Amino acid sequence: MSTETILPQAATLTAKDFATDQEVRWCPGCGDYSILAQVQKVMPTIGVAKENIVIISGIGCSSRFPYYMNTYGMHSIHGRATAIASGLKAARPELSVWIVAGDGDALSIGGNHTIHMLRRNFDVNFLVFNNQIYGLTKGQYSPTSELNKITKSTPMGSIDHPFNPAALALGADASFIGRSMDRDPKHLQTMITRAQQHKGSSFLEIYQNCNIFNDGAFEIFTEKASKPLHALFVEQGKPLTFGANNEMGIRFDGLRPEVVTICEKYSADDLWIHDEKDFYKAQVLVRLFDNPSEVAAYFPRPFGVFYTADRPCYEDMMALQVEEAMTSKGMGDLDKLIRGKETWEIL
Repeated sequence: MSTETILPQAATLTAKDFATDQEVRWCPGCGDYSILAQVQKVMPTIGVAKENIVIISGIGCSSRFPYYMNTYGMHSIHGRATAIASGLKAARPELSVWIVAGDGDALSIGGNHTIHMLRRNFDVNFLVFNNQIYGLTKGQYSPTSELNKITKSTPMGSIDHPFNPAALALGADASFIGRSMDRDPKHLQTMITRAQQHKGSSFLEIYQNCNIFNDGAFEIFTEKASKPLHALFVEQGKPLTFGANNEMGIRFDGLRPEVVTICEKYSADDLWIHDEKDFYKAQVLVRLFDNPSEVAAYFPRPFGVFYTADRPCYEDMMALQVEEAMTSKGMGDLDKLIRGKETWEIL
């Protein structure tokens, strides 16, 4: 008789297994409902047990997320979800750690924590719900609100220059940067999956409609009539094309991008081919719509994975350093480590 131990197979999970018994309390029509649904659909496919998944949020409408996910989670403090997640990942590197934050939570009070988590490259997944407004506190302008935005806190229009979240993440040396939207479920599922598969800090900006305080902010990218000409979906190794029949494309004229019509003069071979590993082109891609020139209005808004890089993760390097300290001669002596080399003897 074989002595081999036969372990029971893990049950096949579904999206319902990741839903809780808590009443989901967002405003009717809020884009958060779609994001929650897509995350719940993706979770059964990532091959991680529910007890090894942790979702950490800060403060805001999106920060109710942990209550609605049947995993471990923490509703933390304003702007500090990234810091708390960093500590958790350092202590428990085997866990799948997810961070959920709004544009205000992640980029205003939490902006400093965000950039340092990204540069350290913890292996976590950061979902930033960008609705270009403060929704929980009833409609003040946020760090991503456009210039001249009229809100309760800016009745004459905002004079703040807004953040471009993807550009900010690129400047902080994030190793994965992408963008999706609440009203494109299939694309959002794909992007959540890609973020989870990446080894390192994944920064995924999600356009999320706040139908109460900033309704229609991203309508031009989501509505059937306008989406083909205004949304550019980038894919690895494929040319940058858009339009109802992919009749438009983007090419480089020297070092400057330009929109062209695909015809006898230009073919798909003349267009910009997307490469997720190209750091320099990623700088241009994330700022296409930031171009202050008159032609800026003609550039579509890019969606997809903009940039990925292979870089060591903080928690892995820390574990190696701890192991080295414990095995190296004298390095396991805490008193010697604290004293360091800054000691001297007085005769």
